[in-house]
Amino acid sequence: MGYQSPKFRESLWCVVGLGLWLTVTSLFIGFRPEHVVMALVISSLFFALPASRRLVVALLPFILFGISYDWMNLLPNYEVNPIDVKGLYDTEKELFGIAGSEGVLLTPNEYWAQHRSGVMDFMAGIFYLCWVPLPIFYGLWLYFSGKTKWYLHFAVVFLLVNLLGFAGYYIHPAAPPWYVALHGFEAVTGTPGDVAGLGAFDEMTGLGIFNSLYARNANVFAAMPSLHSAYTFVAFIYSLRAGSSAVWKLILGIVTLGIWFTAVYTSHHYVLDVLGGIGVSLLGYALFEYVLMRIPAFKRWMERYAGYVEVKRN
Repeated sequence: MGYQSPKFRESLWCVVGLGLWLTVTSLFIGFRPEHVVMALVISSLFFALPASRRLVVALLPFILFGISYDWMNLLPNYEVNPIDVKGLYDTEKELFGIAGSEGVLLTPNEYWAQHRSGVMDFMAGIFYLCWVPLPIFYGLWLYFSGKTKWYLHFAVVFLLVNLLGFAGYYIHPAAPPWYVALHGFEAVTGTPGDVAGLGAFDEMTGLGIFNSLYARNANVFAAMPSLHSAYTFVAFIYSLRAGSSAVWKLILGIVTLGIWFTAVYTSHHYVLDVLGGIGVSLLGYALFEYVLMRIPAFKRWMERYAGYVEVKRN
């Protein structure tokens, strides 16, 4: 078979969608090299082959996740509601406080800052490196294994959980534990991101991965809920629903628990933030599976979506 170009309507959707994204981004956020790379990759895959076109459409929930995360720079959350610095800290200490060596009550973050180890520092870095790549890799495994339905359920819930979490950032802007340790209880907008406890992994390996990532964090007041704690948990839920192998369930389960611990151990999140991430994961899952999927029109749309992106096998 020769080359099969996309239908005119498909091409129009792609061009208009990319044009809208690039226009808004350039006008209100500013171009970065990755924007150009992303646009080129998406357009190349879309117009190259039917199989790569289906893949791009299948990956749309993850693409929208990246765009929506970037577009939060259009309106910083601290311009919408007051920043919670001390309230969250005091509540964390009240609910989960640990007595220190001199009887002083510490948050779990403060406790672990005094009880670090090289092994935990290394494993913390490994776990945190998995927070987005592992769920996406699991999703691709579902997709190319022919489990299109479960892939799309997972991908759409992944996007929905992010949107719920982003809404939470605007409803309740909150400072992470490391901010209190470095800057106290006064909320100062424009404070740069900090690698916090993950810096030990960078020093140990010499890679500088987390320093590079967190140096570009434009808004540090987005700690509640912890979406770090949500992503692999959502993947774990769907590894159970999709009947994935015991290996997948074990990997996702261990990494999820590891990320929950790491979030607190490295002072990037409070226990309350982690619970918030777990809660928003369960909420997104329940809204999709037990509300949206019971709406006939939405269910039919999901079936058409699955039919369009399904991997064609010879």
